[in-house]
Amino acid sequence: MKTFNKKGDRGETGLLFNARVPKSDPHCEAYGTVDEAVAALGMARTASGKERVRQVLLAAQKDLFTLAGELAAPMEARDQFVRKYPVITAQKVQELEDLIDEMEKTVRIPDQFVIPGSSASSAAIHLARAIVRRAERRVVNLQEGGQLPNEEILRYLNRLADLLFMLACYEDEGSPK
Repeated sequence: MKTFNKKGDRGETGLLFNARVPKSDPHCEAYGTVDEAVAALGMARTASGKERVRQVLLAAQKDLFTLAGELAAPMEARDQFVRKYPVITAQKVQELEDLIDEMEKTVRIPDQFVIPGSSASSAAIHLARAIVRRAERRVVNLQEGGQLPNEEILRYLNRLADLLFMLACYEDEGSPK
């Protein structure tokens, strides 16, 4: 397999199941932003000194690959996609909610706006959180255009951003402010 194929040189790309769209297509915007979030989570994972944080971030990266796959499938191929690939489910959203609930029992939530930068690791998590929020907005664009086949995607991104906020606070516990 070659690294390049020149098929995108004219500003088009392929969705799953051979659909061709402009690279500015809302699907590409959404899954491209999710891809940015995956990379940012990887940076945050390598910056963290806490094994639990690294585990949660890796699991989120894997979930986001699943989510991006869903976003890369055209609506007309939804049935074909679901038969072949995993999808984001209500259970995945519940797992994030359970993690947030668990963390809320031990993590002190600041009573004012948080300015990222107390530590490199929490700043990296906050950056990933901001990118996830942008991905969420891109997915809302798909939803508004009737192109979001799975509402759990939007719920997942919303909860993930909340969880990342909690993880950043957890990462800074015990650090000088």
